[in-house]
Amino acid sequence: MKLFTIKNKNGLIATISDYGGRIVNLLVPDKADHFDDIVLGFDNLNDYLTANEKYYGAIIGRYANRIKNAAFSIDNQKYLLDKNDGDNCLHGGDKGFHNILWNVNQLDDQKIELKYLFNDLNEGFPGNLDVKVIYSWSDKNELIIEYFATTDKTTVINLTHHSFFNLTGNPINTIDEHLLQIHADFFTPVNKNLIPTGELSNVAETPFDFRELTPIGKRVHTKNQQLVFGGGYDHNWVLKANSSKEKIQLAAKVIEPRSGRVMEVLTNEPGIQFYGGNFLDGNDIGKNNISYKFRTAFCLETQHFPDSPNNPDFPSTLLRKGENYHSICIYRFNHI
Repeated sequence: MKLFTIKNKNGLIATISDYGGRIVNLLVPDKADHFDDIVLGFDNLNDYLTANEKYYGAIIGRYANRIKNAAFSIDNQKYLLDKNDGDNCLHGGDKGFHNILWNVNQLDDQKIELKYLFNDLNEGFPGNLDVKVIYSWSDKNELIIEYFATTDKTTVINLTHHSFFNLTGNPINTIDEHLLQIHADFFTPVNKNLIPTGELSNVAETPFDFRELTPIGKRVHTKNQQLVFGGGYDHNWVLKANSSKEKIQLAAKVIEPRSGRVMEVLTNEPGIQFYGGNFLDGNDIGKNNISYKFRTAFCLETQHFPDSPNNPDFPSTLLRKGENYHSICIYRFNHI
């Protein structure tokens, strides 16, 4: 495993591994200009390989989130995927993007490029998929992740990033007091296996209403069947529609009151998954010998909706020969 470092003029640093394209360290300042590492991770490869949680900091594909019954059809051709989440396929299967060594080229001090050619029927997905991911810092303290892909056969694709954030800089703290805002009026409810029902539910008067800044822990214990299914928050929010496919919009904002750190998430994707660390169980011992416990980190994963290949009413995730896939996620940092 090799590590690559990118840094902007303000001193913000991301350390990225060729294994899974993982962000291993992310150093950003607080309101006193003190830098802390705000992502969960490990100091050596073996710990990543043996971790209970498999996706720390990784690039996720070919299909982020879940696909029901690990199967879908294109033009009446059925494709069977890796069943790595009960009967479902999660995050592209066990040999997905998170679990390979990418080819990395450091373009300059602020930018790296990762490439990989995924073979036809890798983990069951059709098409030879040529993927490029670029991590870069702007001098506006934006960590920009851009995804590009082409295929030689019609396929489905849904890429995202899976860092676990704790803006206190110390994951012995829970995320309950982090203030979260998501610019969405609807979310996609799920069944007990966390597969979308196909409906869009209004967030109004539910624990899923984050249209205004709200402490993450304020309503997580509310009696609500969706929270029972997810063990807390583990759902896709439907972002307000873009007028243009490539238009980048503000999707979410998180404020950590004690440190003053602020993280904004911008994207051209139609959805964002907010995951509240419900499956962190204390068994993974990470950096600084800290045990990663229940709800001590969160993920905000820009994406198309889960199980879209089996839901024709959801935005399409089809990519055809001759088309260019482009997705962008920006994590922008500042402080109050």
